Amino acid sequence: MVREVLSALLGEGRRRFVDGTVGTGGHAAEILEKDSEAVVLGLDRDEEVLEVAAKRLERFGDRIVLRHSSYAELGRVLGSVGWRKADGFLLDLGLSSWQLSRAERGFSFMREGALDCRFSRREGETAADLIARLSEEELAEIIRRYGEERRARTIARRLKQARPRTTVELAEIVGSLKRGRRGRIHPATKVFQALRIAVNRELDHLEKFLRRFPRFLAPGGRVAVISYHSLEDRLVKNAFALLAGEGMGAVLTRKPLTPRAEEVERNPRSRSAKLRVFEAAGP
Repeated sequence: MVREVLSALLGEGRRRFVDGTVGTGGHAAEILEKDSEAVVLGLDRDEEVLEVAAKRLERFGDRIVLRHSSYAELGRVLGSVGWRKADGFLLDLGLSSWQLSRAERGFSFMREGALDCRFSRREGETAADLIARLSEEELAEIIRRYGEERRARTIARRLKQARPRTTVELAEIVGSLKRGRRGRIHPATKVFQALRIAVNRELDHLEKFLRRFPRFLAPGGRVAVISYHSLEDRLVKNAFALLAGEGMGAVLTRKPLTPRAEEVERNPRSRSAKLRVFEAAGP
């Protein structure tokens, strides 16, 4: 949704942007190319993908600054580059194609690899370790809450029995429990989503960002968030509505923007994307 993101963020004297999920640098590159005066601070929790972004964006010189950090740590990261506020924040909460293509990262059950799912392989426990550590009840609650999976208890019981260590093992276990239920998505998709969210504490980081960004958004600045499932979208929708109700700005997307048909055809993974935009009140 590059066109929609650029339309939302650029213009009206906005020059300093924070791409909180810079990934391989796609959105950052588009912003820097579209506006020759723009400066982007790119953040990512994945140190490996930041190396890819650094090579892709080096042609922009000092207009791009990259930091290995979570978007939840806005105050600390902005302070490290001497910014008090930014004119725009962007979060694209989906996984990058680069991450999905690396079997060893464990994000995709389409490629066999260790059941990892961590954004940073230097931090925390893997998805396999999480399954081994949690009780059946705790694991079921994660699958139910973060994956919105109705058969969470049955799946949790089987995972505790089997203790999968690879992506394919987990996908086969879940698939065997849901035979005849295949629809548009693979039966294991929701379970992978739940484990990834839990391993990386994704909703905790998003909630912190949504609480903190108003302090660091310049008057008239904008925030654009692309979410991919209802849990994320609900948090963003409610946070923006609350800020608007308190007179701190306005929600610019009465309904979330969604990808155009040609974009979905080109990139099927974008079909669930929803973009919401908030604008801070002026001076």
